[in-house]
Amino acid sequence: MRINRSTFARTAPAALGGLLSGYAALAAAELVSVAVRPEAGPVTAVGGAAIDRTPPAVKDWAIRHFGTDDKLVLQLGILAVLGLLAVALGLLARRHRRTGAAGVLLFGAVGGAAALTRPDSTGPADVLPSLAGALAGAGLLYLLTGLLTAPRPEPAPGGADRSRRVFLYAAGATALTATAAGALGRRLGASRGRDAAATRGAVRLPAPASPAAALPRGASLRIPGISPFTTPNADFYRVDTALVVPRLSADTWRLRIHGRGVARPRTYTYADLLGRDLIERDITLTCVSNEVGGPYAGTARWLGVPLAGLLREAGVRPPSQGGPADQLVARSTDGMTLGSPVEEVMDGRDALLAVGMNGEPLPFEHGFPVRMLVPGLYGYVSACKWIQDIELTTFDAYDPYWVKRKWARRAPVKTQARIDTPKPFARLRTGPVAVAGVAWAQHRGIDRVEVRVDEGPWEQADLAAEDSADTWRQWSYPWRAAPGGHTLTVRATDRTGTVQTEERTRTIPDGASGRHSVVVSVD
Repeated sequence: MRINRSTFARTAPAALGGLLSGYAALAAAELVSVAVRPEAGPVTAVGGAAIDRTPPAVKDWAIRHFGTDDKLVLQLGILAVLGLLAVALGLLARRHRRTGAAGVLLFGAVGGAAALTRPDSTGPADVLPSLAGALAGAGLLYLLTGLLTAPRPEPAPGGADRSRRVFLYAAGATALTATAAGALGRRLGASRGRDAAATRGAVRLPAPASPAAALPRGASLRIPGISPFTTPNADFYRVDTALVVPRLSADTWRLRIHGRGVARPRTYTYADLLGRDLIERDITLTCVSNEVGGPYAGTARWLGVPLAGLLREAGVRPPSQGGPADQLVARSTDGMTLGSPVEEVMDGRDALLAVGMNGEPLPFEHGFPVRMLVPGLYGYVSACKWIQDIELTTFDAYDPYWVKRKWARRAPVKTQARIDTPKPFARLRTGPVAVAGVAWAQHRGIDRVEVRVDEGPWEQADLAAEDSADTWRQWSYPWRAAPGGHTLTVRATDRTGTVQTEERTRTIPDGASGRHSVVVSVD
């Protein structure tokens, strides 16, 4: 295809002007968002609004294919779309200068509306980053387009070249200024983050009044490829909707407990929680978005305050004891709401407001200063990160974030087993092969794990020692591999006698079910 040089010479500068104006708009918005709050920036606000409006099946697909990079993919997608729109507005402004500039203002209004309507919005100031960006972008587009379309005296030898040079000088100045503004915004934002990090670094976690028992001998198998019993913080899965990880100060953090059946509403500081009797427990968490055999499960040693005790101090009674509230709604600083059944939270299990994870204060990505967790329930109904509010209510009166998006109100973790080694499509040698993995059924415990080769009989695997019913359990099966292709399948049975079902279901609405299998070849 032949490109008309004259057409390209006319349109390329206009497209460049649109792209630079969009770049400057985002840089200005980022700089202003530092003074307001990072979550109010247009990319973050629009991205959050997109997440909120994305159908559950699409979210599930994104987590399945992109894992913890799903937010990065979304942000890159938003930037790509904004880039294309900026080019389009630049071309439009070449013919209709005011209309192109008005288009930039319109997109600024969209960003401002998204920021203002986010669940974590703090008020009208949230529109300022998008407004500032829109004004900067519209003004620059109007200016740059004017340099391209301004009439020139005739004849003026070299005039066309001078006109082009003036535009290029202005474009270069725009690019440099926008880059400087963006860099300044990131530097100031990082400075705010360092202040929060300093409060985390100053935390000295007290010794637990009730420490976790030492890991039983034989609970951690030394088999290459098997998941370690305790998941390191850096490897622990992260699934949430926060495009910007909240970096909260422990000094200013507060937690409010209120609602139906709360006779004595309470507000706690971080120091208040650290001053209480803390307990330490090994607990396995599982995300409801975890596919059969998926990676979104992990075990950590958590340190925290028993949640049931705080509720009782506030006068809360579970429904079985006449309490009027059957749902506990936890609210995060990023606007997320999770609903947990009060009965399960107060039935004696180790439901926690956690302050520590594997011997250190919670990482920011995992909820610092405080997060909630309830053994035996999927994370979307129990594991509120960056928690700041607990309201007692009923399931009939309020639908939390995920329930509004067609996920189940109640979601106990399903009994599951996973093959960690060998990996799918592995090529193995004939002879002894260690098949191994983990199984979980939090708050019920794992009683048995079985492995089947192809369509043969189920053979019992060797179970590692159990740490507690709230943690996963490692297992191994000594397989004498014969030549050929084989399918290895695993199933678990929990302490209630429930055998892991073979029926495959999606993660929506209450977690995936089915049996994990891997296909291998043996030479």
